[in-house]
Amino acid sequence: MAERILMNEYKLLIKEPWTNIELVNENIFEWNVALIVLNPDSVYYRGYFRAKMTFPKNYPYAPPDFKFTRPLYHPNIYPDGRLCISILHQPGEDEMSGEHADERWNPTQRVESVLISIISLLDDPEVSSPANVDAGIMLRKEPEKYKERVRTDLEVSKQDIPEGFVMPSHETAFKTHKEEEILMDAWDDSDEGEFDEDFGGSDSDVECGEDDEDDEDMDDDDDAGSSSDEKEKEKEKE
Repeated sequence: MAERILMNEYKLLIKEPWTNIELVNENIFEWNVALIVLNPDSVYYRGYFRAKMTFPKNYPYAPPDFKFTRPLYHPNIYPDGRLCISILHQPGEDEMSGEHADERWNPTQRVESVLISIISLLDDPEVSSPANVDAGIMLRKEPEKYKERVRTDLEVSKQDIPEGFVMPSHETAFKTHKEEEILMDAWDDSDEGEFDEDFGGSDSDVECGEDDEDDEDMDDDDDAGSSSDEKEKEKEKE
């Protein structure tokens, strides 16, 4: 079941402009992932942040592992690139951390929700219990210096953009989605048109059939009327 679920998720995500995914040695349980921030208001805008995801055999009942290939200077990212985020923690309540079950992993979660949560975390870090204490302190006390450090990581990340890969922007990604919506609407309209073309004649056939029955009824009425007239005439003769 895990292989089927992951393959379906993989096929959907490779179409998204905000991520670039490939399997490691064709292994569905190991993914090379790149996150591309397409929010123009983000200090991480158009960065290419590579990571590796490893999935357990009992996925989705247990969360995947996530690790950035190039560690980012961020309060919730350990110096080795591992990520500290509730959605990747094992299911259930955790009294030690104070995390509730609905904050942690559960079998309804999917790879897309994990990646979107990570992108959101980049610009909205949790500094109350940082994985990188120095980054957390710098963000609180010297936010401009922290942003400069982020911009450095952003430029370094661009070294990992593969040859031939076209970096999307907010505008191109939005346009792509709009074009997909238009195509889907056109496809739906086309389906409706085909339906009318294939089955539109049936209504006219039914109407024709109803008209024929009405004509027969009228003929019967005419016959009945003519018969009664003849009888009246015979009575008059008598």
